[in-house]
Amino acid sequence: MSIARLGRNTSKLRALLGIRARLVILALILVVPLMLDRVRILEVTRSKQIAQAAHELSELAKHTADAQREIISTVQAVLKSSAYIYATAAQQGRGCAILRASLRVDLPWIRSLNLVDSNGTIQCSTQSAFIGANIRDRDYFQRAMETHEFVVSDYIVARPSGTPTIIAAYPVSAIEGNSEALIIASIDLKWMSQLISNRSMRAGMSVLLVDGRGTILAASKDAASLIGRPLKDTSLLEAVSLREINLDREFGSISFESADGEKKAVSFARVTGTRARMIVSINQPLMLSEINSEIRTAYIQLALVGIFTLLGAWFAGERLIMRPVRMMTDMANRFGRGELSARASGAGLPAEFVPLARAFDAMASQLSEREREMLAANDRLTVIASHDLVSGLANRRGFQSRLEFEWMKALQSDGQLSVLMIDVDHFKLFNDTYGHPEGDACLKRLGEVLGAMANSFGGFAARYGGEEFCLLLPGGNAARAMQAGEAVRAAVENLAIPHLTSPTKAVTVSVGVATVVPGAAQPQDDLIEAADTALYAAKRRGRNAVVAHGLIRPTPPAVSLAG
Repeated sequence: MSIARLGRNTSKLRALLGIRARLVILALILVVPLMLDRVRILEVTRSKQIAQAAHELSELAKHTADAQREIISTVQAVLKSSAYIYATAAQQGRGCAILRASLRVDLPWIRSLNLVDSNGTIQCSTQSAFIGANIRDRDYFQRAMETHEFVVSDYIVARPSGTPTIIAAYPVSAIEGNSEALIIASIDLKWMSQLISNRSMRAGMSVLLVDGRGTILAASKDAASLIGRPLKDTSLLEAVSLREINLDREFGSISFESADGEKKAVSFARVTGTRARMIVSINQPLMLSEINSEIRTAYIQLALVGIFTLLGAWFAGERLIMRPVRMMTDMANRFGRGELSARASGAGLPAEFVPLARAFDAMASQLSEREREMLAANDRLTVIASHDLVSGLANRRGFQSRLEFEWMKALQSDGQLSVLMIDVDHFKLFNDTYGHPEGDACLKRLGEVLGAMANSFGGFAARYGGEEFCLLLPGGNAARAMQAGEAVRAAVENLAIPHLTSPTKAVTVSVGVATVVPGAAQPQDDLIEAADTALYAAKRRGRNAVVAHGLIRPTPPAVSLAG
């Protein structure tokens, strides 16, 4: 890209980025980083919560397993104590009665205590309904008889009650070597589930107790419906297989995504001394719902702040900058059109624009004053340009302007228009004899006379050039024009201005008169030429005479060119 093209693109960009756009960008620069920083903090908080939840998940699995282990240990202690009591009481023939009385009422998770002979038949029980039932086929019975150690069963359905339970068995032989009997206890899984529920406090968290075959023995309230079901058939923990929970590891964790697309995490821990596993699962969307809600709120706030910032900056730029700029521009345009009376101050402008408005007003005042001075100067120049300073009358230019005006009036009204051309007789000799100052004084007095005659006849007097004057008479006829010419000649003669080099020994004038009805095709110069021709005729006739164009009369009074 060439430098010239880059410069053009830069200019276009500057044109697009007006004041309002720049204000918007500035506002966004100030606001957006703050909002993004808040979002970043929330995202970090969410990551910390996920890490903390994972830690809590693992710890909960361990702690819950420990709690279950304590229950099993308590049951083991009860069974051991019961075996000792039975072994002692059996010698006295009271074993069964004492066994029934030995069940501790402060251990609600033990539903029953039972004495089973070597054939697997329940001989004695704290619940009479169990007496006579045979459990020889039960795995826990066989393992206890073979190992002569404390044994905990997997999930079973108790006979004859049909309730789900797990069985703890303790051989009496561990106390009395000659005895083949077993003391067994039925553990209440509902109590275990309650214990689990008390441990799972976080939203979206589920806790399960699973036996060695993968059957759910106990569960938190939200997963109570899973009790008795195989773990592999549950949709909640479909990623946890028997292989995973049957590992030799005491505890572990896995993460997976369920069929419904939800991310879940699972921690498991083995209940010491048993094949059971405590499994804790957590639904990450539920766990993070609060922080996710805050993040969504932050993004919404970011969007709203951005929108309101854009609108605020736009309207602020419009009201505080663009509108005053347009007002000042309008004022400048009005000044340019000549409306110098317009004022920018007092128009509700922001304080920052008041000095500029005052400067505009000062400029307008100065321009107005200069315009007045210019008009006055023009008036003076106009007067000077159309006024003769010597005679005090209008000059040739002024006469020409007045002639045009009166010609148009006469043309519109079909009226007559007369012109008197007046020339001072022998004026060169007067200047040569008396000097130019005296000549100017003479012209001044003649100007006074002509001015008075113009007022008398409703005309307009002017100095046409040198010693030549003219008198414009609108609206009169030829006779009135001749009357005016004679009045001018007589008035000048009566001045008796000495002129010793003149035949008359005084200053006199010759007058040429012409009258016309203006026509559309007739030039104004024809009237001037006719009056001038009559003037020269008057001079040829001896001067101090009045001659009308087309009519010659002897002097005095007047002579005609036709005579």
